[in-house]
Amino acid sequence: MTIRQGPDGPGAPVAADSASGDADADRRTFSGSVDWRWAARTGAALVPAGPRTSRPAAEQVVAELAEASVRAEEPVRAVTGLLDDQPVPAARIVDRPGWIGAAADSMSQLTGTGTEDRPGRLGLNGKPAGVQVGAMLAFLSTAILGQYDPFTGPDGTLLLVAPNIVGVERALGVSPADFRFWVCLHEVCHRVQFSASPWLADYMRENVEVLGEMGDEATSEMLSRLIAEVKLRRSGQASDDPATRGVVGLLRATQPPEQRAALDRLLLLGTLLEGHADHVMDAVGPSVVPTVEQIRMAFDRRRTRPANPVQRLMRALLGIDAKVAQYVRGKAFVDEVVGTVGMERFNTVWTNAETLPRTDEIDDPRRWIARVLD
Repeated sequence: MTIRQGPDGPGAPVAADSASGDADADRRTFSGSVDWRWAARTGAALVPAGPRTSRPAAEQVVAELAEASVRAEEPVRAVTGLLDDQPVPAARIVDRPGWIGAAADSMSQLTGTGTEDRPGRLGLNGKPAGVQVGAMLAFLSTAILGQYDPFTGPDGTLLLVAPNIVGVERALGVSPADFRFWVCLHEVCHRVQFSASPWLADYMRENVEVLGEMGDEATSEMLSRLIAEVKLRRSGQASDDPATRGVVGLLRATQPPEQRAALDRLLLLGTLLEGHADHVMDAVGPSVVPTVEQIRMAFDRRRTRPANPVQRLMRALLGIDAKVAQYVRGKAFVDEVVGTVGMERFNTVWTNAETLPRTDEIDDPRRWIARVLD
């Protein structure tokens, strides 16, 4: 893998497979209700610069992340008890535009809006929607450290965003080598989750398809549900579930029962996946990541640190605060179940959709244990 200068500025840590210079990027066909190629280009044009570093340092970052992503497989498999005999695929080390291009590609695959046979499925329109999505991806690309994408490639795609990892490790003042490996543990855990449970990707896709079904419902019915939700919030009777507060909760309120149930299933699955990965990151212990306790404390402080007003607005609009709540609630669920019954019995959760935690179980793990294991 070679290193080249990208739009993050001279010497920014970027990889050869950045979307901004990928020779294959212009040959991709993004079609349907969102012009995904336009979204990727818009995002790459809008994305702010990442941290500056020398070319040798950039090459070292890419090499360390590539090595750490492979090395992380052994402790993840040891802690989870999953995927003992399957090969380890290579990760893609990307810059911010590289992540934007990969995310646009993944979203087109997941929503079906990148195929000719389902145009207009999400009710958006070509290039204008592409600009909106591109702006959103540009903002998100500054915060994403890594991501496992189960919807592209034969084995999915493990992405690590080099400039963001460097930026966060500098901001936290933690050991770069330990932090890079710690991040890899989280993302590799997601790869293991999906590879050990192939039905998960189909489950996600099916629920996203339900969300994308517009139906023939009158706008007045949607508005009446929204008004009812606003009234509940004013009276203090709205849901206490942090994952459905803010804009996510209002979106949920506008949906008919079938779409609302699909969104709830996706939120619960995300809570489980993120919580399980966080559990694994900490469970490997100081023998694998010597400064794991220092990193966890610093990282948790960063998650809850107040943002400036613009960032707070963007976090609310994009549901980032709800995602932070997912980590906390999901980890508490996994910690208690594993502490009570052990990891081997916890792994029953990956059997099928019926063994996933339900809404009333994610904050009361003993309910899940009683329903699934007893």
